Amino acid sequence: MTTYHFIGIKGTGMSALAHILHDSGENVQGSDVEKRFFTQKALEEKNIPISPFSEKNIEEGYTIIAGNAFSDSHPEIEKARELGLTFYRYHEFLGEWLKQYTSIAVTGTHGKTSTTGLLAYVLNQTYPISYLIGDGTGKGHVDSNYFVFEACEYRRHFLSYQPDYAIMTNIDFDHPDYFTSIDDVFEAFQSMANQVKKGIIACGDDEQLQQIQAKVPVITYGFSSTNDFQAQNITETEYGTEFDVFVRNTYYDTFSIPMYGDHHVLNALSVIAICHYEDIKTSTMKMLSHFTGVKRRFTEKKAGNQVLVDDYAHHPREITATIETARKKYPNKPIVAIFQPHTFTRTRTFLQAFADSLNAADTVYLCDIFGSAREESGKLTIQDLQEHIANCEILDLNSTEVLLQHSDSVLLFMGAGDIQKFQEAYENQFDTTASQHKKQA
Repeated sequence: MTTYHFIGIKGTGMSALAHILHDSGENVQGSDVEKRFFTQKALEEKNIPISPFSEKNIEEGYTIIAGNAFSDSHPEIEKARELGLTFYRYHEFLGEWLKQYTSIAVTGTHGKTSTTGLLAYVLNQTYPISYLIGDGTGKGHVDSNYFVFEACEYRRHFLSYQPDYAIMTNIDFDHPDYFTSIDDVFEAFQSMANQVKKGIIACGDDEQLQQIQAKVPVITYGFSSTNDFQAQNITETEYGTEFDVFVRNTYYDTFSIPMYGDHHVLNALSVIAICHYEDIKTSTMKMLSHFTGVKRRFTEKKAGNQVLVDDYAHHPREITATIETARKKYPNKPIVAIFQPHTFTRTRTFLQAFADSLNAADTVYLCDIFGSAREESGKLTIQDLQEHIANCEILDLNSTEVLLQHSDSVLLFMGAGDIQKFQEAYENQFDTTASQHKKQA
């Protein structure tokens, strides 16, 4: 039996894949930088060995899976090549592994992770399944009926997959360090559509997805009456959102989800559509009402009378959706956005769009741009974005106490870099201040 060695095992996709192989009875180990990541705890709980990077980690007989962030000049990759070991990039191995199952790819510029998590949760109530979610969560099962996985469009990596089904949530311009235009992004998704073997579940309200051509049936979902699956009579309740589902304009059933915002309704509708297509019982679909969410997608905690939210939003459309969720869930609380832009290229490309989306908050704090190893910083600074936003300040890691003034507010910590360190610093500041007040009392 081979040992699977993961180069960059702490990455969200890589750690999820490591879980799947481990759960399927394979020998798994990995290496990474020594900095602690949120994915690490779950790997350690399964006793999956994690070592610092070193060419000494690579031995004869191993099968190597390398994260896409690491170049061919990485010492472990060079050693694997030298020994002639079986070698895969993450997306290449995943493309081979999923061929064993009825595979469902979840793709789209936004909403992939939440939708993958939602679908995996529902199917897992009835079937033995495997799933790979982009928040670092993965599960394998030797008798899996379905393999549900998140398929990322970046660098066209999802073209390594030939899934039975694909859920396509939307097509938007993002990753401007790779894609040149919305047309370039569309072409990538069209190529992906050509590789789907049984059917596509696509958001029919999305203008780009309306143009997708496929050799397999395309089932549409959305709010418009032209969709095959339509959500109507949407109502916000104390516990989330309730809505009626119509299938080709005929009432089907009423569903509820413990989330707020139109994007969550659309995510749930896509899950209902694929389940209906696969003749899965309505009672199984109703498990949507118990879904508790995925990591770093509107993850909440309390600090006194404040609500602190950790969210992965890093694109203007995602920021808009996160603020919408906060407004609907907490209609009487001011919304404070704490945003860390991710990559200079994305910040430069969407400078005004970022400002427009953030201006929907009552107060905005900006953290320094989180750069990528793949780009130069250039001349852009966080002040260039600040100039476009009303009621906006720069937040320094050592001055998070300014957030204490926003009592009874929702604080949205948003970003795809290391925005969590700002939230952690604030939580420590909050605890220290609270402790001092108790002593004075």
